[in-house]
Amino acid sequence: MTKEEDHRAVVLDVARCGGRTNKEIAQALGLSVRQVQRLKKALREEGPVGLAHGNRGQDPGNAFPEELIERVVELYRTNYTGSGFSHFHEKLTEVEHIQMSVRSVRRILREAGFESPKKRRPTKHRSRRQRRGSEGAMLQLDGSTHDWLEGRGPKLCLVGAIDDATGKVAGAVFRHCEDAHGYFLMMRQVLTKHGVPETVYHDRHGIFERDPKEEEAIWEQLEGRRAPTQFGRLMQELGVRQISANSPQAKGRVERLWGTLQDRLVSELRIANICSIEDANRVLGTVIAEHNRRFCRKPDDPISVYRKVDKGMDLNSVFCFKYRRKVAKDNTVCFEGNPIQIGPGPGNSSYAGCLVELQERFDGSLHIYYKGCCIAKTLAPAEPPDVIRVKRGNGKYTEECPWTAPRAVIAEKPQTQRQDEPCSGKSHKPSPTHPWRRPWGDKIAGRRG
Repeated sequence: MTKEEDHRAVVLDVARCGGRTNKEIAQALGLSVRQVQRLKKALREEGPVGLAHGNRGQDPGNAFPEELIERVVELYRTNYTGSGFSHFHEKLTEVEHIQMSVRSVRRILREAGFESPKKRRPTKHRSRRQRRGSEGAMLQLDGSTHDWLEGRGPKLCLVGAIDDATGKVAGAVFRHCEDAHGYFLMMRQVLTKHGVPETVYHDRHGIFERDPKEEEAIWEQLEGRRAPTQFGRLMQELGVRQISANSPQAKGRVERLWGTLQDRLVSELRIANICSIEDANRVLGTVIAEHNRRFCRKPDDPISVYRKVDKGMDLNSVFCFKYRRKVAKDNTVCFEGNPIQIGPGPGNSSYAGCLVELQERFDGSLHIYYKGCCIAKTLAPAEPPDVIRVKRGNGKYTEECPWTAPRAVIAEKPQTQRQDEPCSGKSHKPSPTHPWRRPWGDKIAGRRG
């Protein structure tokens, strides 16, 4: 008998001797009057053993037969040894025609002393991180790919940043995909509205940090350092420290922001009948302002630590993609297969062999800088591209995004395509006395003679 049943037996025995009513006994035991009457009858007829449950000690009706359990254990020991429990369950169903749940198979094998060959890591201990004390001390960055338009338009990605101290959304923009261009546009919003933050907290996406297994370029091997990503280079120029999170839970503030916006922002876009990314970005500013008004909290330190942007800083030359190029002997730099002609320098000097910096602006124009001075540039096309691919020094792209607008020809003088002469189909054989057919020693002797 259990302790509860022993307690019931004592209470019922004392109540019978003391003359307490069934209602008082029911209140003492937390039972109904009818249940008390049943227990008193069982105690009177069978003694304290009658208070135990009637099914105790009996096998359940849905229990597997011992023969079936022994067969399952034997199959795992002989034919399917070393298999995972889920894989073994599939084989029992498909091959052995034994209908049994995965949990039952796992329980039977563990009771027989078998352990799953697939080791599962125990859950890690996580501790709560306190908010930063001042606004601008840390921004959490992330992108959320979701059906924001609910089928009325393309599937979009919302790139945003939330302040860790106040919970204020510092910047957000809709993009067709999570790309570096979107993070550049979002960070430019932050600088324009608030200033330069101290720290940004993000995941380990390829936009933020290089893959350690990625092949290094030759110039990286010569210099002994890995070049940062385009976003990492932007943070270095702005003096912002980057912190990479090892799990989504570490940047839980921005993750919870997506849960809120995927409810409220989706409803606002539905009410406004938004069907395009342009209209979605137009409504986004109003929704974010209302979100900040309702959910923003006061920081512990009222003094903001956002740094003001230097007055002499050209944001267009900072918020762009930059590449290293070596000037060819004809004073040209090639980009995307198109040459850019560089004019003569001071005193009609040449830039051949110099390492220059090529800036791809988001309006589609290209600027070439040498020692901080612009030495060449191309005009922006009539329709700048919405998506720009980031290319590394080793020739690989970080994003495989299609161009959404045609790029203009960036060469100043269009190259005339060389027309190859038609092939006659006859091969020319050199004569036996041709220099190519002479031995190497005869060639040397002929030159000396």
